[in-house]
Amino acid sequence: MLTEFTNPYREHEAACNALKELKIVSRKTIAAGLEAWTLNELFRTNLKVTLVGSGRKWEVQPMLERDDKRPKDDSQFFAMLEAYPLERWEQILHYMVGLQEGFTGVSVYTKQALQHSKLIVLEQNDPIPSLTADGFQFLLMDTKSQIWLFVLKLLELIDSKSSDLVECLTFLLQLNFSTHGRDYSTAGFSDTIVNLMQTLREIGLIYQRSRKDGRFYPTRLVIDLASGLRDVKTDVHRKGFIILETNYRLYAYTDSRLQIALIALFCEIHYRFPNVVIGMITRDSIKQALKGGMSAQQIINYLMMHVHPTLKDKEHPIPDTVIDQINLWEQERQKCTFTAGRLYSQFNSQSDFDLLRKYAEDHGYLVYDNPKARVMVVHEDGHEGVRKYWKKLKKRKEGEK
Repeated sequence: MLTEFTNPYREHEAACNALKELKIVSRKTIAAGLEAWTLNELFRTNLKVTLVGSGRKWEVQPMLERDDKRPKDDSQFFAMLEAYPLERWEQILHYMVGLQEGFTGVSVYTKQALQHSKLIVLEQNDPIPSLTADGFQFLLMDTKSQIWLFVLKLLELIDSKSSDLVECLTFLLQLNFSTHGRDYSTAGFSDTIVNLMQTLREIGLIYQRSRKDGRFYPTRLVIDLASGLRDVKTDVHRKGFIILETNYRLYAYTDSRLQIALIALFCEIHYRFPNVVIGMITRDSIKQALKGGMSAQQIINYLMMHVHPTLKDKEHPIPDTVIDQINLWEQERQKCTFTAGRLYSQFNSQSDFDLLRKYAEDHGYLVYDNPKARVMVVHEDGHEGVRKYWKKLKKRKEGEK
């Protein structure tokens, strides 16, 4: 019965249209006037190469001579190469939550990328960023997902600035097939790629001692970026550390300044020791977090995600009373809704009011009306249309006179 009302070929048509838009396939008229699909020649050739494993082996650059400044002990160098990307990425996260140590290593371009991603808001005369609701949700992700999102938004920003997006995308894909621990030459790179490398270096995707060095090392973060696996070694987030009691008292067993700063967004910090922070979730602290753009569900998700390992197996690791109360505090804010609008009053006659009110209502602009007082409010977006209609109405009446 259901197939009578739906198109069974809809998914097939959608796939064909997508391939057409990507110029992978095209329609062609063959013998007897029949239509057929043909593969793009370049795509066909490269598909064959991929399927049968033939073709020239890809390399970014020929092998370089050993770096004299690199430590002779390879284990020491690889340990540094493992720690470096996480330190760099954590510095970006520190900047997002307004920690002082995050301000020194973040360039203007990276700040623009974070702002373009709508993860932070920067006021004109305030160097400290404000975390948005999207930014808080971003901090709940694992490190790999965070970097994926940031790189996508970075490419959007590059495209908006009329840079060569294809060249940048090609370079990122090439990095994904590079070898961890091997150095690659920067010789022959365009200015676009050199500038992109500085941002990648800043967020920990490549390691380069200096721009004059002439070589760089892809880190594990960029090599594993396109794989579907999440590597716990490349995750900035620590294991669970939060214990929350039914009296709203919170214990956070962590020394991470990032996590402490996140907790302080929705919790009043009372005591801070070397490896534990004690605070209280209150109505005011939750209200302040909600005012900053967070949602009750985001706060609850954060608490559940970072619950202490000793509570993981419990049926209710976070007390239900606390969860319910956080939701109730959010609902308090939702009792009133604010709508930007324009007030119309002082109508000469009831008929004028009724005509304008009907126009606003028919077009979905009407927010509030009081026929007795001849007062109405329309949406800010609809003000221009209502105003033009009112002027046209007045001209028509004057013409009738």
